[in-house]
This record gives sequence, structure tokens and C-alpha cells, in this order.
Amino acid sequence: MAALKLLEVDSVNCLSRASRLKSNDQLWERSMKRCLIVSTAALALLAGTAMVSANDHQEITGPFATPMDVTKKCLECHADASKQVMATSHWTWELEQEIDGKKVMRGKKNAVNNFCVSVTSNWPRCTSCHVGYGWKDATFDFNDESRVDCLVCHDGTGSYFKAKGAPAGAGMPPGFTGNPKFDENPVDLVKVAQSVGKPTRDDCLHCHANGGGGNNVKHGDIDMSLIKPGKDIDIHMAADGNNLSCQECHQTSEHKISGNSLIVSPMGTTPVSCEKCHDGEHKNKAINKHIASVACQTCHIPTFAKKFATKMSWDWSQAGKGVVEEKDEHGHTVLVDKKGRFTYQQNVTPEYRWYNGTAGSYQLGDKMDPTKVTKLNYPLGDINDKNARIMPFKLHTGKQVYDSKNNYFITPKVFGKKGDESAYWEGFDWKKASEAGMKASGLPFSGEYGFAATEVYWPINHMVAAKADALKCNDCHGGKGRLDWKALGYKGDPRQVKGAARN
Repeated sequence: MAALKLLEVDSVNCLSRASRLKSNDQLWERSMKRCLIVSTAALALLAGTAMVSANDHQEITGPFATPMDVTKKCLECHADASKQVMATSHWTWELEQEIDGKKVMRGKKNAVNNFCVSVTSNWPRCTSCHVGYGWKDATFDFNDESRVDCLVCHDGTGSYFKAKGAPAGAGMPPGFTGNPKFDENPVDLVKVAQSVGKPTRDDCLHCHANGGGGNNVKHGDIDMSLIKPGKDIDIHMAADGNNLSCQECHQTSEHKISGNSLIVSPMGTTPVSCEKCHDGEHKNKAINKHIASVACQTCHIPTFAKKFATKMSWDWSQAGKGVVEEKDEHGHTVLVDKKGRFTYQQNVTPEYRWYNGTAGSYQLGDKMDPTKVTKLNYPLGDINDKNARIMPFKLHTGKQVYDSKNNYFITPKVFGKKGDESAYWEGFDWKKASEAGMKASGLPFSGEYGFAATEVYWPINHMVAAKADALKCNDCHGGKGRLDWKALGYKGDPRQVKGAARN
């Protein structure tokens, strides 16, 4: 039954996509061939199986005492679903990766970033976006199938909010956190369970657009405008454009969703590429000469944060008790006692770097030089790397706490219950917050700390412009071009300097 449903959905998606690509004969032909294969498979399976009703979840009546009881109900029909989810990084928040020649387990669970710095010791706040229930500390049972949250990805009502409704609920939805502040308006579990279907953009974006504490704080190219964007925001997702769902690019098998975040999975092995749909060929031969050296995104995403500004810097050293809140001219909070100073930008021109699909990263416990900027992640590749192309990035800068004797970054405990003096947001004491956080991370704290500069790179893949709005020659070449040719390893602008072009 599950296999039939997947093929049925895939057939509908396939035909829908093919119709949207009809203006491109080559892509339309390729898509229709795939549709024929998928539809044939679906018909073959249908011969021995009854079709699933579109309203096959209305029979769910409840009541449900806990969200975990909903999962148990789901597992009565979808027996393998939890096991599949539990094998993904959406559940584990880590992947085995090879970084600097060493195999490591790395992910959101233990990566150091320059936003809220670390999940460890801050679990209830950070795990409000986990696809599970109740990850409140290091004792969370990752083997408990009932703890998998089916609703967060499959809600069809648009009313199931965890991070927004219960921002420190350890992944529990409103009504079930044990905190009266978050439980005042409990979610209707029966209504949501009856509504479930394939994930929508709403489901994906409520978490992925709001990471870091707000809309478009982190990525720059993923925000709530992508739920119903116009062509001016994203041609792929616009209703009058291609109207693609997230999973039409982030293809999924057994709940494993393709795509990796460069900060948590710099050596992830399930990339999403434009070439899955586009062969890269243009009618203009001059443009085709760029394909080996320039990523599609470089020309087709001229700016990001088109509708909502994104955070571009975060200085923790300016946090402190008694700090007076400030806002910028657009109403963004740019100074706050608990978090320090921020800067925001809108319609941002990306930074450009060579990128071969892999990245390096700072690992927890690595030594750092406080007199230099530490790159917490960084794209790999250069002008001599045949697998590298020039790619657009959001560059987020930070200033964060480090151990000034051991010379490594600290994972401070910032979140805590009211009155918890070891949490910075309660006690405003960096020494206590550092000691508690490092204890949770399993590293010694010398008792001395300072603040050091950091950088994090975010690849820009969304907010694709319409063809007419893609970059033109003079946007990159000439005196007013946006590319720093020498920083990219060129002798100069290849259009102006003879012999400067990449061989």
C-alpha cells in the first residue's frame, strides 16, 4: 500500500512537472519519458492493490493523551516509518563524514556555529525543531519509535507549530510541554492527524526558514516568502512559474531527504544539483563557455533575502545585563541584552568562492588563533580544481566566546529555566555559562575566556530569478563587475586580460 501511494504521488508530480516544462522541448521530452516509467510501475502495482482513498485518515478519532500516541497510531499502518526516519540525519542530527582525512560523526548535534553556537546544553530550545518529541537533555532515547514526530512534516492543516508555538518545548507541541506559557493553546492532535498528507512547503519552511531564532535569520535564501512566492522571489516555486514542491528537488527515499547543510554536513554525500533537471546548455555559445567554471546559481540568483532581511553578523561580546535594546531603521532588533549586536541586510549581493561540492570545517576542540578570523566552515576548491565552480554564498560573520588559555571555542549554555544562573540568558555570567556548556560538551574549561572573530558560509541555492533577470555580461565583467577576479585566482578580468581565462 505504501509503495503504491508513493508511485501514485510520483506519477502526479511527474505529469505536473512535465506540463510546466513544456516550453523547453528537451526537458519536456526527458520528463515525459520518466513519467511513462513511473506510471507503468504504478499501474502494475495497482493490478493487485486497491487504491487508497484521498480521505483515508478521517477514520482516526482519538482522543490522544500525548503526541506519542499519534505516532503509535501512524505505525499501525506505516510500520516501517519510524525506523526509516530514525536512520536519517533529520533524526540523528549527525552523519559520518570524512573531514581533514578523519572519519567523524558530525551534524547539528555537535557542530559549532556563530549564531546560538551549540545545541549541547541548550537542548530544549534548539530541539524545538527536531523531528521528535522530548529531546530535553543528553538522555534522550533515540531508539524509541514513538518519539518520532510524524505530524511536523505531514500536517495538512497549517496549524501544527512546534518552534513557533513552543520555542523551548524540546520538540513537544503546544499543550504538551509542561510549561503553562506554551500550553495555553494546545494543538488539536486529532484534527492534525486526520489531515496528514505529503509534506508541503509550509511544513518544510516552518522549521528551515526559522532556524536561528527567526524568519530568514540563517540561510538568507530560505524564508517564509517561499511558501507562496511570486516570480520575483523564486521562479521555481512561484504558482505562475514552475510551482515546484520542496521534494521535487530534494528527492526522498524511505524518508531520507537529499541535500546537506554546509555548516553541519560539510562533507555530505546527497547533494541537490540543478543538472538533475537542466543540462546546462544555452542557445548562446558564449554563455556555454562559462559552464565549467561558473555554477548555475551564480548567474541565476543575483541577490538573496529579497523580501525579508537576513542576519549578516552577530557579536556576542556586546551582550550583557543592562544593555539597552536598539532597533535599526527597518525595525529589526540590532542590540539586545541576551544576545549582543546584529546586523541585517536585504537584497544582498552574494560573496563568490570556488566550490567543488565539499567543504572544510572547525571541529569542537580544535585549536584556534584568536588574532585571526576562524572559518567555522569553508568551501573547498580553487581555480586549478577542475571540479570547482564559482558559487554564490552568504557570508555570516560573528564574534563569540572562546577559552583564552586552551585556545578553542566554547559551547556556552545560554538557555535555561527561570533562575538557572548557569545559563547566560538567566545569569548573564559568561564564566558560569562557559563552565556548564563545556561540561556538557566533555571538554575542560580553563576559567578564562575572551571573544574571537568567526565566519560561516551558507550556499545560495534558492530564490532563483526568472531568465530575464539573470546576470548579464557586464554584471561580472568590466569596471563595475561584481566579481573580485584576483581574489578568485585570476590575473584579472578574463574578458579584458589576455590569457587570464581559466584553462
